[in-house]
Amino acid sequence: MGATPTDAVLAFLTAAAIAWLTVPYAERLAYRIGAIDPPKERGLHDRPMPRLSGLAIFAGIEIAGWIWLPSDGETRSILIGAAAIAAVGVVDDVRGLPALPKLLGQIGAALIPVLGGVRPDVLTLPFVGGFELGWVAYPLTVVGIVAMVNVINFIDGIDGLAAGVCTISAVALAIIALSLDRNAAGVLAALTAGGALGFLRHGFPPASSFMGDTGSNLLGYLLAIVAVQGALKTNAVIALVLPLCVLAVPILDTGFVVAKRLKYRQPIYQADRWHFHHRMANIGFSQRRTLAYLYGWTLVLAGLALALRFVPYSDDRGNFDPLWTAVMVICGLIALASSVYLIYVLEILKLNRGRLNPETGEFEAIDLDDAGVSDRL
Repeated sequence: MGATPTDAVLAFLTAAAIAWLTVPYAERLAYRIGAIDPPKERGLHDRPMPRLSGLAIFAGIEIAGWIWLPSDGETRSILIGAAAIAAVGVVDDVRGLPALPKLLGQIGAALIPVLGGVRPDVLTLPFVGGFELGWVAYPLTVVGIVAMVNVINFIDGIDGLAAGVCTISAVALAIIALSLDRNAAGVLAALTAGGALGFLRHGFPPASSFMGDTGSNLLGYLLAIVAVQGALKTNAVIALVLPLCVLAVPILDTGFVVAKRLKYRQPIYQADRWHFHHRMANIGFSQRRTLAYLYGWTLVLAGLALALRFVPYSDDRGNFDPLWTAVMVICGLIALASSVYLIYVLEILKLNRGRLNPETGEFEAIDLDDAGVSDRL
């Protein structure tokens, strides 16, 4: 018997409850084995924090997955891959991994579901149509999974940000997948949302612990799997647009940071203070205000993805309904306006009397006569 929407709800509740209840045990384990994140210059916390609470997310997701997901080879490969990616995170949280071994571990974990069948054989692009991927599907899917793992890892720099963004994104992807009759992907997205939300009870500021790479690796891996299973493996014309819309905030954050690092000829894996949440801290935002802005932005873009899926603005044959098309235009304008506003607040494109210090990510006051224009992207 296949997965159902009811299974998705039950999987969400199971993963949320288990993660919520087991975070305290993960915190005790972290203190016992020394998996502690000390305060550091680029961080936003001022006391040592346990960083193994991703194990609680892992417990919730694995238990809910084995119960509520279909019992088949693809599910087994996904859950085994989840254990592998979480193991890479545990080693990194406890002992610290250099960039190359970490990347190789992520690639190895991503290969497990891809070889198990989690890959799109046909890719459908808006205005282009579908085309066979052939053998390219294997490396393309692995790259996509590893990229999303690191996208979520990159945004995990402030209490509750990664968990909240992943919860919102996973709920939206669950609704989309279920509506496309990709029920297994819908259940997987639902239990991902549940695991993230269960941790968020302890991770919202002031947090008692961090999910660490154990949690961020796992959530990024699962969101990528859901995007492949729930949208990219369908024949929907907007298959690529929907997950990109839902995950736009972490993708934009990573893209901005990577562009800055390349601009200043720094390794893309080097930590810095150029992320959106760091920029908000630099201009005086509290952690909760930062979360409100970034959660809100994520909700608006997820709402746009849901509108693209459910608003009947077109009959898919080039005929547009005027009223529903107007509704879609309004949704698009709201998403665009919120994005422009956030970019202005974050001062990504704003010209002002300052120059970015590539070492610290801070902006230093300078004379415009000497500087010409801002050094910002």
